[in-house]
Amino acid sequence: MDGKKLRIVFMGTPEFAVASLKALVENGYTVAGVVTAPDRPAGRGLQMHESEVKKYALSCGLPILQPEKLKDENFLTELKALNGDIQIIVAFRMLPEVVWMMPPLGTFNLHGSLLPHYRGAAPLNWAIINGDHQTGVTTFLLKQEIDTGNILFQDRVEIGHEETLGELHDKLLPIGANLVLKTVEALANNEVRPISQNDLDIDPKRLHAPKIFKDTCKIDWNSSAENINNLIRGLSPYPAAWTNFILHDSITAVKIFKAVVEHSIHTFEPGAILSDHKNYLKIACADGFIHILDLQLAGKKRLEIAPFLRGFSNAAGYIAK
Repeated sequence: MDGKKLRIVFMGTPEFAVASLKALVENGYTVAGVVTAPDRPAGRGLQMHESEVKKYALSCGLPILQPEKLKDENFLTELKALNGDIQIIVAFRMLPEVVWMMPPLGTFNLHGSLLPHYRGAAPLNWAIINGDHQTGVTTFLLKQEIDTGNILFQDRVEIGHEETLGELHDKLLPIGANLVLKTVEALANNEVRPISQNDLDIDPKRLHAPKIFKDTCKIDWNSSAENINNLIRGLSPYPAAWTNFILHDSITAVKIFKAVVEHSIHTFEPGAILSDHKNYLKIACADGFIHILDLQLAGKKRLEIAPFLRGFSNAAGYIAK
């Protein structure tokens, strides 16, 4: 059967999901409807914010559903009325069984990791934070336990030594979108043999990718330079690794977006800040220094290090903690 004849219900919210939805639309697939998050107040003015998926769906004139609760009877009635043959999930909420069991060809999810590793909300972040050199995307059939369903297809990519979360995210957009198209065609033609995740080798240290919280992002300067730089890369540009610059009773929160590692033996306390006040600022850690290249003081603009030091010339008097 031609996959383009299937009625597809697409569910997603952020930019990562837009790439897959756009690929479906631009390649002539039949998107019967889109399910995305309700509009939310955001920003300083708390104006109502539409999801990236909704913005794109509106531009294409696609039917849109925005349920608050996925078990709401009105939503379930509207979803059933779309008469979907298959549902595709990309960066959306956990679905109740009544939703993912609805279409005759089932529901599959695109996940930003090589499952069974990094199940959860932040797979790209944790792959970089843990210092992995490879990751990828996976399509799998939904089941009750999150991210545990049978695998359909995977595609691998290398993680560059200095690659940030933002760069990896952008690299995976077209790869994930192409995998979605491949999966639709395979399911339409019954040309896929799902693989149980229980049949694959699992590294228990890389099994879960929990949600990122503020405390997750705080830098521990007693850690190694590589671990600190991996944390910075895995959280850049958002939500960003952070520390405090402390001088006497003054405490200033600082986000760090980019850095490089200097391995060296030294006698400075972890968190000591060294700078020539013009071109470099480095912070001592367990086995060397972290050279800060791109940062942002709380309430200020994000800056590269040279212009930052022109306005913060006494940086070497501070300690990071």
